[in-house]
Amino acid sequence: MTPPWKKSQPVPEVPAEPDLVVEEPRTGFCGAVVRCEAGTVTLEDRFGKHRVFPLEPRGFLLEGKVVTLVRPTASAPARPTRTASGSVAVPGARARVARAGRIYVEGRHDAELVEKVWGDDLRVEGVVVEYLEGVDDLPSIVDDFAPGPDARLGVLVDHLVPGTKEWRIAQSVTSEHALVVGHPYIDIWEAVKPSSLGIEAWPRVPRGQDWKTGVCRALGWPSDNTGAVWQAILKRVRSYKDLEPELLGRVEELIDFVTGDGGA
Repeated sequence: MTPPWKKSQPVPEVPAEPDLVVEEPRTGFCGAVVRCEAGTVTLEDRFGKHRVFPLEPRGFLLEGKVVTLVRPTASAPARPTRTASGSVAVPGARARVARAGRIYVEGRHDAELVEKVWGDDLRVEGVVVEYLEGVDDLPSIVDDFAPGPDARLGVLVDHLVPGTKEWRIAQSVTSEHALVVGHPYIDIWEAVKPSSLGIEAWPRVPRGQDWKTGVCRALGWPSDNTGAVWQAILKRVRSYKDLEPELLGRVEELIDFVTGDGGA
């Protein structure tokens, strides 16, 4: 059978812009474009490995579809019109003085992902994001924060499922000026679309096993340094399009809550 990338029908030409993620189908190497020179393109995979490939017709897969990579035209880069979150960019906008309100997330990885995608928006709105390292101490944190009309508090919780301990804690602190929302993922890693990382799906990890370690072992990633793996994952997140809708909606909800009437 003729491989799909060798069939004769026309395919789109795509400029090999930096950070474009493609797969070379003959080798299965998936990575982001780091440079494009005459006749070749260099890709970097999620662990920093570089490989050089020829710019051949029908030579790559983009989101599973065959494309021909071409060298980008030498022109001045256009000013971005949207932020990574998809909102309209405000050229030259200064960061607003921080509001009294805050958004808390569970851990450092959550905070880094929110900053990567929503950082521009949060600075314009003057919203600070902090992390909790778990939700067990959330009631005392909320008490100390003392949310009110001029200091709203939003909290994002991992794997918030009705009936769980986390769900009961969230219910106990939710009020007119404190909003706790959650996404269904066991860990924030899982909110990154598999297609953005060049994998088919996030693997299932047996109950009782550390989720990050289990994922790394199942995918052949280094399981002894999950921090480095996370940084490689984060590098592949370029905009909201790389995240699952279930996370996008919850973060937007928290930003709207903290910056809404009474949140200034």
